[in-house]
Amino acid sequence: MRNITMADIARETGYSVNTVSHALNDKPDISEKTKKIISETAKRMGYIANASAGALRSGKSKSIAIIVGDISNPHFSIMIKEMESRLREYGYNAIIINTDEDEKIEYTAIVSAVSKNVDGIIICPVQKTRNNIEFMEKTGIPYILFGRRFEGVESSYVICDDLNGGFVAAEHLLSNNHKNILFINAPLHISSARDRLDGIKRAFGIYGSEDCQLKTVEVSVSGDENEIENILENNVECTGIICFSDLVAMQVCHFLKKQHREIPNDVSVVGFDNIGSKFYFPLMLTSVTSSKTKMSVKAVEALMGKIDGSRKEICQYILPTKLIERESSCTPK
Repeated sequence: MRNITMADIARETGYSVNTVSHALNDKPDISEKTKKIISETAKRMGYIANASAGALRSGKSKSIAIIVGDISNPHFSIMIKEMESRLREYGYNAIIINTDEDEKIEYTAIVSAVSKNVDGIIICPVQKTRNNIEFMEKTGIPYILFGRRFEGVESSYVICDDLNGGFVAAEHLLSNNHKNILFINAPLHISSARDRLDGIKRAFGIYGSEDCQLKTVEVSVSGDENEIENILENNVECTGIICFSDLVAMQVCHFLKKQHREIPNDVSVVGFDNIGSKFYFPLMLTSVTSSKTKMSVKAVEALMGKIDGSRKEICQYILPTKLIERESSCTPK
């Protein structure tokens, strides 16, 4: 079955191909009555506009690539949905690409996005090196980092205040008299992992006492089940656990239950990302939050500004964080 063309619609309606083209592109020189006849006929006949041809004429593909480390993580899923919604308001479609936190896949994702003539890229970078960001710079494509930033690199980004996030998470546990605290962090090449650890250390400096202890371990961003289970078995003295993400925190809660340790009576658990704001779980996590909607909207708006030329300067936004207390903490006091 061949594709329906504007010539087919012209023959069906009796209008010229030029009139059909202007009507379907909502040009002001065509009456609303004629536009309605042509658009209804086009829909009835199954006409689909050739996006490639439109991109060649306008120089815009009207598509944006959103590149993330783990689309199965509810935190990313929530933000992608918000970004897609905002992009639609600008008349753009989103192309979602998952990197599995792998730098080689990330490079392929960037190349794929550029080869598809996307108008811009929103990316949560892997951060093992700066190579892929430097490559994007060379392509000249407008881009925005979200969730993570590179120190000493003049890139536009939208992140949350991870330093304060780590601080309020540790402050919460220390002020409730937890003496042995475990931080299950992501690898330190990730900027948010470093900032959260620095915030936790700052809280220990203010609220901690000589008998307070902080132990830090690193796991993959999405968490490795066997590794997390072993970490908990080797740190039974810890009564407070801060996790790099809610995804890791939920795994921690699962294995604590498996080890017959009650939450929060035996162990308090604090996560990051506040996915409980959008989903209900059997155990609602205490979590550090920053507005995912605001972060998503800021990222899209900053990128649109780069695309249309209204924002030539570097845009760097740090959104405030706060702790949302729920049933996964806190005892003892």
